[in-house]
Amino acid sequence: MRTTLIIDDELLAKAQELSGLQEKTAVLHAGLQALISRENARRLAALGGTERGLKTIARRRTRISR
Repeated sequence: MRTTLIIDDELLAKAQELSGLQEKTAVLHAGLQALISRENARRLAALGGTERGLKTIARRRTRISR
């Protein structure tokens, strides 16, 4: 899909420098993928402990008594 965007030149240049990507499209794709990954992780973390009725999950490690 083609889209016209107005992007800060300095912001794009910094993203290109940090990512090593020179194509603007590749930089935008990488940025969108990073945003999606971050938001998915945030939402998954927010779910932590919300499922009721689950049994305790057995751990592989044994506890070390001190």
